[in-house]
Amino acid sequence: MSNLRWGILSTARIGKSVIKGIGLSNACCMQAVASREKARAIEWAKEHGIPRAFGSYEELLGSGEVDAIYNPLPNSMHAEWTIKALEAGLPVLCEKPFAVSADEARKAVKTARKKQLPLAEAFMYRYHPVYDRVRELVDEGAIGELVTIRSTFSFPLNDPENIRMKPELAGGALMDVGCYCVNFSRMMARCEPACATAFVRQGAVDKTTIACLEFPNSLLAYFECSFETHTRMRAVLEGTGGTLILPSPWFPGEVRAEIILRHGDAEKREYVTGANTYQLEVEDFVHACRTHQPTRWPAEDAIANMAVIDAIYRSVKERGPVSVANVQAARPSGKAGA
Repeated sequence: MSNLRWGILSTARIGKSVIKGIGLSNACCMQAVASREKARAIEWAKEHGIPRAFGSYEELLGSGEVDAIYNPLPNSMHAEWTIKALEAGLPVLCEKPFAVSADEARKAVKTARKKQLPLAEAFMYRYHPVYDRVRELVDEGAIGELVTIRSTFSFPLNDPENIRMKPELAGGALMDVGCYCVNFSRMMARCEPACATAFVRQGAVDKTTIACLEFPNSLLAYFECSFETHTRMRAVLEGTGGTLILPSPWFPGEVRAEIILRHGDAEKREYVTGANTYQLEVEDFVHACRTHQPTRWPAEDAIANMAVIDAIYRSVKERGPVSVANVQAARPSGKAGA
């Protein structure tokens, strides 16, 4: 395929960022958008210069006009429509969180394997070159032996009608922004956690979640995510010989990204050339479509991420530590602790 044509399911706000990334790439283009409201799809297509608009997701999947699907539907619909797109013969880049449980994630991955199609979870932040540098610094011993991983992602959300606040749509702080912290912790630890312990402030959904992950290589990861506190985005790697701080871990920057290294009272700032992470993400996916090779983070990583989220919800329900490996049953798509 000379120019991979993307179709987007829904007119979700996050789609605008992905469209920008697609527009920056010479490897693909936007071809179509689908909405349950045809008028909305037409309006959105016109606004973003998209050639085709469809009044249903099924119509887009069966149109023959696209080569790949980006799925930014509400969380509760991710697995369902990812599987439907795969069954229609289309590779899928699915927005985070990949599903509502590890069981759902496994079903989607099983379908992708059966159809021999690329499938990936859209954690765009991890494509930023700053993370290559962070791994280099850790490997070089810049902060000694890594001991703890801390991360935060929070912002105030006061609209009860927002889909993030809907338990029936698998909303909640953990699913919306805490999933980044889980993914970051796993990526930095380079292995899967053995145990999860968590606490929440509960409304219709978890409004604030604090969790601790224990890794088998003796690392501990702690994170906080919230819809109640002021906007905070930060990640910290603590080692026996120093501290590495990422002031903006989830949106590192298109111009440059900052890394802060602290050793005692001394502080050093290092800057990494920026990038559009959405562009890097879609180009990695296009490469997988063309070469039939896995994406940089294969879909199996999404199963592992969802398994940790399952364990965190189980910990909240059981009010104690939960073995990640022993979490078998899929969590219901309702509120945490239900």
